[in-house]
Amino acid sequence: MAIVSSVTRMGANEPFNLQVSRGQITFHERACPFGYNGAVTALESVWTAGGLYSFPAAASVLTVVSSSTDDDGDPVGTGARTVTIEGLDANYEEISVTVTMNGTTAVSTTGYSFLRVNRAFVATVGSTGSNVGAITIANSTPTTLSTIVATVGVSEQCIYTVPAGKTAYITRYMLSSYNSEAGAATFGYMHVKPFGGSNQLATTVRIPGTGAFTCEADYPFPVTEKSDIDFRAYPTAGSANVSAQLQMVVIQNNSQPA
Repeated sequence: MAIVSSVTRMGANEPFNLQVSRGQITFHERACPFGYNGAVTALESVWTAGGLYSFPAAASVLTVVSSSTDDDGDPVGTGARTVTIEGLDANYEEISVTVTMNGTTAVSTTGYSFLRVNRAFVATVGSTGSNVGAITIANSTPTTLSTIVATVGVSEQCIYTVPAGKTAYITRYMLSSYNSEAGAATFGYMHVKPFGGSNQLATTVRIPGTGAFTCEADYPFPVTEKSDIDFRAYPTAGSANVSAQLQMVVIQNNSQPA
């Protein structure tokens, strides 16, 4: 199927960001990792599994399993039938695989080893329209790398690793929080770990009690290839429901000689 030609080629005008989303700008793509953590009581990553996210040191075949037998690839399965995993291989190159679910019995990404998981989603479903149970994706350690909450259909993790040969430019970030204890604040920390470097704090956000903070970047923040991004939250007291989102444009690095 051919890509529709950009209107700018015909003398008309269309926002550049829209053209990127339409796949009309070569070597540009959008990325929008978002996450939720419903019970932050200490320093935790903003993802549905809770706790601090652990980035693997080596690539491995993954396992995918549900808490419900209804998430089955068999034609009678009413929930999730297949799940697609998007991530990076041992060389930080982008890979994607779709596995057929087998309910509460784990299935493997046979032939595909993942170093990173950036996103997972339910690709095909039965009569319920989404996954019935909670789906867990783990490596061989085993360490959980992604989860899909029951009925949600997609992973919720404000965690992302930039593919090899590309740079991610963060154009917007958002943090929202509701704290169970009156007067308690919630802090948000965006951590970036460059490849081969140390973990660095890229931004800090403080939300008193209940509220949200959004930053629109006039000058997008660049994150180099193979860097890990991990948005974390910490409540000064109580328990916080936290959501976070990043908006980025991921651009292929210039590989042409100077």
